[in-house]
Amino acid sequence: MPSPYVCTGCRIAVRAQLSRRLNCNVVSKRHFSRPSFAPKPVLDLKHIRQNPGLYEQNCIDRNYAASARNGWRILELHRKLADEQAKAVDFRQRNKALSKLLAKGDDIMGKEEAHREAKELKASIAAIAKLEKDTQAEMEKLALELPNLSSLQTPVGSDATKVGYINGEERPELAGEGVKSHVDIGRELDILDFQASATTSGWGWYFLKNEGALLEQALIQYALSVAMSRGWKVMTPPSLVYSHIASACGFMPRDQNGETQIYNIAHSESDSDDKPSLVLAGTAEIPFAGSQANKTLSESELPLKVIGPSRCYRAEAGARGVDTKGLYRVHEFTKVEMFAWTKPPPKAEGGDRFGTEDEDDFNMPSDSEAAFEEMLSIQTEILSSLGLHARILEMPSTDLGASATRKIDIEAFFPSRTSIDDGYGEVTSASICTDYQSRRLGTRYKGASDQHLHWPHTVNGTAMAVPRVLAAILENGWREDEQAVIVPQVLRKWMPNEIEKIIRR
Repeated sequence: MPSPYVCTGCRIAVRAQLSRRLNCNVVSKRHFSRPSFAPKPVLDLKHIRQNPGLYEQNCIDRNYAASARNGWRILELHRKLADEQAKAVDFRQRNKALSKLLAKGDDIMGKEEAHREAKELKASIAAIAKLEKDTQAEMEKLALELPNLSSLQTPVGSDATKVGYINGEERPELAGEGVKSHVDIGRELDILDFQASATTSGWGWYFLKNEGALLEQALIQYALSVAMSRGWKVMTPPSLVYSHIASACGFMPRDQNGETQIYNIAHSESDSDDKPSLVLAGTAEIPFAGSQANKTLSESELPLKVIGPSRCYRAEAGARGVDTKGLYRVHEFTKVEMFAWTKPPPKAEGGDRFGTEDEDDFNMPSDSEAAFEEMLSIQTEILSSLGLHARILEMPSTDLGASATRKIDIEAFFPSRTSIDDGYGEVTSASICTDYQSRRLGTRYKGASDQHLHWPHTVNGTAMAVPRVLAAILENGWREDEQAVIVPQVLRKWMPNEIEKIIRR
């Protein structure tokens, strides 16, 4: 049976190649430190030069207007550089002729002038060589600021498309006075403590206590077990990563809306100024992707699929106002993340960055699409078995991160949040990132048949965002008449004595 979350829109539409140019205001660019040992990005400048209008419209669609003219600027720089390189060829030929003439040693007329001309030619050639280096660096800088191209399935604009539901299309009926926020439930059952965290750390932090802490561990183990049963390998990542690794994955100090995304780790006074900067990872996607930086995989290893729990840190928590109550948006949380490296679509290496556009081939999903579908299937299984009602959304272009070409979110129903987006809130996400990350991290794979090096595609997805799922379980499992929360059946094996209810102490 076809999956309910697969978009059935026009998959063979040809992307419009727009050539109109915009007058965009120049804004200051984001910078990050990249030490000498960092992976050197290998960007597809040729594709950008051939499609500047496409990249322009893509930036506009994704709310990256400040970078919309970068493709045109790259094309302009390339043309100017080509003209200078043509001059350099003439200069070298003339210089070679002069060198042969002077090598004869004859006392010819104009010898002094020939020496002077040769010296001037060498200076001109050196200047063009410097110009070539500087221009290449500028083109790469402009290319790094561009987001990935959006997929053909991605809705343009800011409105998501509903593509499916979990546990029925209708949301659960509310029980009137029995509706409670997970904050109140957690306080009554003595499993959440926001007051203590406000004292120790400030707003946006929390303590999980008693059964709340045990539920966190149960959710982690359950999510891992579902993925492991499908052959996923477990890996626990570090929380600190180099800033250049985070940037290569598409996570900048500030997003396109100007909101702070990541926490930077301050250097001590004894550290040298050129020491690589560190940041706290906002998701395990970053260290997972970085684990294969500057490495060459073999085709037989693909798809390489890993899953692991980690602590995540988000500096922007609380920046979006009323939807931040309780556990919904916090600065630090536990998440179980899935990450995969896959082969690109068959024709992606030949100029079409999204693979073949032949209609007959759409019935055969690429390896990256297959990994994407598997992640969505795992997410669906987990949320369905937890008894949570949720809707599945194909996310629009303005909601995609810099690295994603396509993203699907699953939003669970929170009874206490009906005044915000009809009670739905994101609990999982899955993204295809094509070769955006592998090109910036220097991750390649060697083909088994052609022995050539290729760029793998990367795919990532949330298996379990613990605080939000825990909050949804508390609110949907609350029984007012019993003053208790029902523990989902699939979690009980990881709870002490396989408890069925969390009751007031």
